[in-house]
Amino acid sequence: MRLLLVEDNTRFADLLRQGLAAEGIDADWAPDGHAGLRRALEGGYDVIVLDVMLPGMHGYEVVARLRTVGDRTPVLMLTAKDGEYDIAEGLETGADDYLVKPFSFVVLLARLKALVRRSAQRTPTEWLVGDLRVDPVSTRVWRGGTEVELTGKEFAVLACLAERAEQVVTKPEIIKRVWEGRSPRPLNVVEVYISALRRKLDTPFGLVSILTVRGAGYRLTARHRGTSRP
Repeated sequence: MRLLLVEDNTRFADLLRQGLAAEGIDADWAPDGHAGLRRALEGGYDVIVLDVMLPGMHGYEVVARLRTVGDRTPVLMLTAKDGEYDIAEGLETGADDYLVKPFSFVVLLARLKALVRRSAQRTPTEWLVGDLRVDPVSTRVWRGGTEVELTGKEFAVLACLAERAEQVVTKPEIIKRVWEGRSPRPLNVVEVYISALRRKLDTPFGLVSILTVRGAGYRLTARHRGTSRP
């Protein structure tokens, strides 16, 4: 198991890493929210242990940003806050589990193993839509054998469509997922990113795979049929 620990208390982090190492778990450490997000986005972790109260960027925002770009790495949040609303906020922003300090190391270990097991069972390593391959862990995309470079927001919009391929995804749903529902934000911002995705994923390959469903939203298809109006 490869683990990322994001915790600003150096002494606590050292003790926890020692305990994990004794169990054969390789744990990398990040001391603040920005460093934690950066390392998490590099990928390759089986699970992330994330403190809530972090310098620079709190844990809720870190996990929300990870989910925005399609990263589904299991996240266990650690915090001294035990209110039911605090727990609910952590889970609603995308965390998979929540443990209040002080806690039993045995319980922590058991929950980490359970998260990794469940993740392996339910989370696809990638989305395949025709010859389009979307990797939500590394946030990389290929059309056939050609890798296509996307920005973070472009990938996040594509992830909304890819995880619901052949289904209609509305503009408000994309706004809520990619921009965390922050308002006011004009719906035409989605059109800008859809157009960018078409220029990168469809036009160079002579394909039409991101379809506009008038009055409803957008649909990513493997069949390459229809017209792609904004």
